[in-house]
Amino acid sequence: MEDIRLSFKEMCARFEVTPRTLRYYEYIELLSPERQGRSRFYGPKEIARMILIMRGRKFGFQLEDIRQWLLIYEKEGTEAQMRAWIDMADGQMRELEEQRKQLDDAMNELRGLRDDVAADLGM
Repeated sequence: MEDIRLSFKEMCARFEVTPRTLRYYEYIELLSPERQGRSRFYGPKEIARMILIMRGRKFGFQLEDIRQWLLIYEKEGTEAQMRAWIDMADGQMRELEEQRKQLDDAMNELRGLRDDVAADLGM
């Protein structure tokens, strides 16, 4: 089976990120593409890492947390990484629940103020 290799441009397109974002992920060592001259190529490992990075960002994880989590796999293996993932997910779910509560509170307050003004106007 032939290894998948994506160019820099293909990687940006596949994951819908800007070149600046992709370069930044390399700068902070989330990704380490193969280099041939000035060209960069991303193999299966880097593509898999990018999938995990994008999932982490979708769930609101900080890039440094994602970087540390990816390092666990390299240093300690899959089981340690999965255990760390459970801890990270639990913490993020608590954070998202708090954000949801704050958003619900803001919406209820806004709705009340809107209704008060509408009532004052006889609407």
